Amino acid sequence: MSRRALSIASEVGVTATEQRNCPVVTFDYMQTKPAGTWFKTYDELRAQFPWYRNEFGPGFWTVCNYQGILQVLQNPEVFSSSVVVAYDPDPPYKWIPEMLDGNEHKQWRHQLGPLFSPMAVERLEGTVRARAIELIDAVAQRESCDFMADFAQRFPTTIFLELMGLPVDELDQFLQWEHDILHAGAGDEAGMQKQLAAMMAVMGRFNSVIAERRAHPRNDIVSKALTYQIDGEPVSDADLLSFCLLMFMAGLDTVSVTLGWIFLHLARKDDDRNRIVTDPTIIPTAVEEFLRAYAIVIPARKVMKDVELQGCPMKAGDMVNIPLNAATRDDAAFPNATTVDITRKPNNHIGFGAGPHRCLGSHLARRELKIALEEWHKRIPHYRVAAGAELLETGSQLGLESLPLEWEA
Repeated sequence: MSRRALSIASEVGVTATEQRNCPVVTFDYMQTKPAGTWFKTYDELRAQFPWYRNEFGPGFWTVCNYQGILQVLQNPEVFSSSVVVAYDPDPPYKWIPEMLDGNEHKQWRHQLGPLFSPMAVERLEGTVRARAIELIDAVAQRESCDFMADFAQRFPTTIFLELMGLPVDELDQFLQWEHDILHAGAGDEAGMQKQLAAMMAVMGRFNSVIAERRAHPRNDIVSKALTYQIDGEPVSDADLLSFCLLMFMAGLDTVSVTLGWIFLHLARKDDDRNRIVTDPTIIPTAVEEFLRAYAIVIPARKVMKDVELQGCPMKAGDMVNIPLNAATRDDAAFPNATTVDITRKPNNHIGFGAGPHRCLGSHLARRELKIALEEWHKRIPHYRVAAGAELLETGSQLGLESLPLEWEA
């Protein structure tokens, strides 16, 4: 392994060796680091080799180039989606439909598709925009905010509550549960207990929602899912709960994390921000570039049969990590891939994944990001990162823990 790779390794606490021409590293990719560390790490590791073995925990492969990641995503018969994180090969839970494969997954996606179609998202436009305006107006005159806590996390959560038919006054409770589940379990016993308690509380809330909708259906996602059939049988309450949990985890975190990176970029890059302010018509193109340059999802797959991928010898039962940013920032697929160009075209990124498990909510996510950029810059066109702010990211979601912004009202 090269000196450069070993230098990279030391920055994130990696120990590195080489066995039979197979790069082997050991590092915890869930660690909290200064903002931007993990994007840089995956960029530099990709420059050394297309894949490597990470011996952290039970050990897993990481594919870190565009073509390799695309092959994994588009081959569900070999690379199963029955897992969520690479260090847990046999999870005791099942998020529906994300952790399903084959015909069962196809049936769920077919029935859910109309709820997240471009037409369905268009019908939500007014609600999404109203929620964004309400949250921005609440901070505009303050001349400062923690963007993550005051907007990025609250905005998609209000839309989630709307879709689920839940009252907006439950917003703070859901935000607390989300924080405890994603950030409290940092390895200590108290944190893990807090995480477990939050997950049990969320499950309890969704169980009550399912019971309420069975008795009194409404025009919301849970009520519609109650009418679904899989293999000719009605969907069980257990499967509905698994579906609700996926909606909770995916619907609340992905958009908020992406918003954090977008606004950190714009707070630091005056030229890009000014272009958006003076010509809002470029926002849809800019959104695609932000989704590419700051792809934050790190899916995992389980190998179902022996396979060789780009010379990497994977065995049935092996786990595979596929950080999407390692694909979307690959110069072999995108010219000057680590440079953010908000006018980049074409931009066929895979920030939402690829293959049969491509993000179901991509149309809604795009609309939320577009509206957030439009409405924020109408009201707060110039802003900066607060002086002395310590910006940290968690490796698990590649998300900023906080983003203090300042401006003049």
